[in-house]
Amino acid sequence: MSLQPIDEKSLAKYFDHTFLKAYATDEDLIQLCNEAKTIGAAMVAINSQWTSFCKKQLEGTDVHVGAAVSFPLGQSDLQTKLFETKQAIANGADEIDYVIHIGKAKMHDWQYLEDEMRQINDLCQKNNVLCKVIFENCYLDKEEIKALAQIAAKVQPDFIKTSTGFGPSGAAVEDVMSMKENCGPHVQVKAAGGIRDLDTCLAMIEAGASRIGTSSSLKILEEFKQRNAR
Repeated sequence: MSLQPIDEKSLAKYFDHTFLKAYATDEDLIQLCNEAKTIGAAMVAINSQWTSFCKKQLEGTDVHVGAAVSFPLGQSDLQTKLFETKQAIANGADEIDYVIHIGKAKMHDWQYLEDEMRQINDLCQKNNVLCKVIFENCYLDKEEIKALAQIAAKVQPDFIKTSTGFGPSGAAVEDVMSMKENCGPHVQVKAAGGIRDLDTCLAMIEAGASRIGTSSSLKILEEFKQRNAR
């Protein structure tokens, strides 16, 4: 289990501060980056088209730019995902969050998914970029989640991630626990999707998540501040 954050600053470092809406504008992304700088978030999570824009906004800070690849459906073929990953890295991405081919998981084509994970992870590692693998657990049963986590234990991406936040449901504590139990000691877990309050956030951390993807970072930090001021 992960250690609970002891102060506001340490909690903020769990956050991938997120804006992935289709209607994102320059103003939205400037605000996102300014908020991330102010709170000291780990990363901004954005659609890959915004990578260079956000990189410029965050220049001189330690806040990473995280590009979402094949988002949110994961239905691109591998070469397309690799191209998008290369483009995002060329534009300054520090981290890649890509969505697996979910249909292949439902067909139990584990060899395809291992190859997909390995090639994207290898590309990221060669460029010193973190790789996060999005499972989209709401479409998977417990054994499929376990099987994917066990593949990750072999391939060793930096993170496996619960959800895009665009499916019918998001992160679940029991899924985070299963992912953590099966991914091996070298892979971390990111919980994302539906994490909008402090109690949910802390439950995910307690279950083993070391990153939290949320668009509610400021709200959660304010709850934390108020609770600890009592």
